[in-house]
Amino acid sequence: MNEYRLHIDIPLGQDEDKAIEITQQMISTIAQHVRLRAAINNQITGMNYRLGHDDDRQKSNYLMKNENGHVSNKKIRLTYKEEVL
Repeated sequence: MNEYRLHIDIPLGQDEDKAIEITQQMISTIAQHVRLRAAINNQITGMNYRLGHDDDRQKSNYLMKNENGHVSNKKIRLTYKEEVL
């Protein structure tokens, strides 16, 4: 079954550390709203996200970097369980 999905593309500048900081703040805010919506209608079970770069042709995730500076190509998954609000 194909579903509609929300894709958001927000330019965050060229400073990687600042982009990571902004991303973490935005995901925290979005996650609160998604969690509330999931509790209301039980249709949203979670969300995937990653921080990419325009010059990187791969789907790299700059939020997941190892000690050698290599980035992952996996998305981060937030999942929501039924909660009592």
